[in-house]
Amino acid sequence: MSKAATTPPAEELNHFEPSDYSPYRFFTAERWAEFRADTPLTLTEDEVSRLRSLNDPVDLDEVRRIYLSLSRLLYAHVEASRLLFDQRQQFLSLPEATKTPFIIGIAGSVAVGKSTTARVLKELLTRWSGKPKVDLVTTDGFLHPNAYLRSQNLMDKKGFPESYDVGAVLKFLSDIKAGRPNVKAPCYSHLTYDVIPDEYVEIDRPDILIFEGINVLQVRDLPEDGKIIPFVSDFFDFSIYIDAAEELIHQWYVARFMRLRETAFKNTESFFHRYSTISDDAAMAIAQGLWKNINLINLHDNILPTRPRANLILRKGPDHLIEQVALRKL
Repeated sequence: MSKAATTPPAEELNHFEPSDYSPYRFFTAERWAEFRADTPLTLTEDEVSRLRSLNDPVDLDEVRRIYLSLSRLLYAHVEASRLLFDQRQQFLSLPEATKTPFIIGIAGSVAVGKSTTARVLKELLTRWSGKPKVDLVTTDGFLHPNAYLRSQNLMDKKGFPESYDVGAVLKFLSDIKAGRPNVKAPCYSHLTYDVIPDEYVEIDRPDILIFEGINVLQVRDLPEDGKIIPFVSDFFDFSIYIDAAEELIHQWYVARFMRLRETAFKNTESFFHRYSTISDDAAMAIAQGLWKNINLINLHDNILPTRPRANLILRKGPDHLIEQVALRKL
C-alpha cells in the first residue's frame, strides 16, 4: 500500500478530541488548575520572564493554571517510582542502592514552546521539598555536525530523525539510567547553527533529568528477528507532548523567524545573518518556504505521529497558552 494511501490528511492529524475509546482523560485548563491543591508558587514574574522563549507569552498566571498542577502530578510519579524501586530491590533480594534518575521526555513541533515548558518545569521541580537535583538536556547537541549533514545531503533534513546521532543519544540515556557519574552531553550553538566541537556539559547523577527535543518520542522500524533495539523513549519515566493546531504552529514559526531578524540574526556571526539584511517580503517568503518544505513535512511525517505515545499532552490555543490537558489513563 502506498504512503499516500496510508497517511491521513492534515485535518485528521490535528483532530484530537475525547472519545469513548481514548486512552486519555481530557481537562480544560480551568479544570486542570484545580488539581494544584496546596502546591506552592515558588517562581516570580521576573524568573518566568527569564525562562520563557522568544514570542512565548507564558506568565505567572499560566504557571498557576497549568504548571503547578503538573508539578504536583510529576512529584507523585517520582515518589511512586522510588517506592517501586525499593520494592523491586526487596523482591530481588538486592543490596541497597541509589535510585537511578527519573527521566522526563518533552516532545513537540518547532516553535510550539517546548523549551519554555522544559525550563519552567526544571525550576519548579528543583524547588520541591528535599531540593532534588534536576538537569535539563536538549537533543540539539546530538545532531550530526553540519559538515556531516552536508556530506550526506541532509542539511534540508536537519531536525528529522536521520539528522541525529541516535547511537550517541541512546548511550547518553543508558549511562544516565545506569547511574553513571559525569555523563557527557554535546553542546550546540544556535548562533552558529552547529554542534560545538569538543564542548560538553557533564550530567552527574541528577535526581531528575528533563530531555527535550522534537523527535524524542520517535520509534523506528521493528527488527524482523525480534532483536531488542531500544527507542529513546524506552528510557523515559514520563513523557509530555506540547501540541497545537497546525495553522497556529505555522503562524508562530513565521512570527519567530521575523522577530529573530531584528534580534539574533543581526549578529554577524549568526548562521542566519544574511536574512537580517534582506527585505521584509523576501524574508517572509523564505520563512514560509522553510515552514512548507522542511518543518511542515517533519511535523506530519515524524513529530505529530508520536503524539499518542505521550503520557501527557498540553494543547495550546491561539494565544500560545494551554487550553486543554490530556492525561493518559492508568
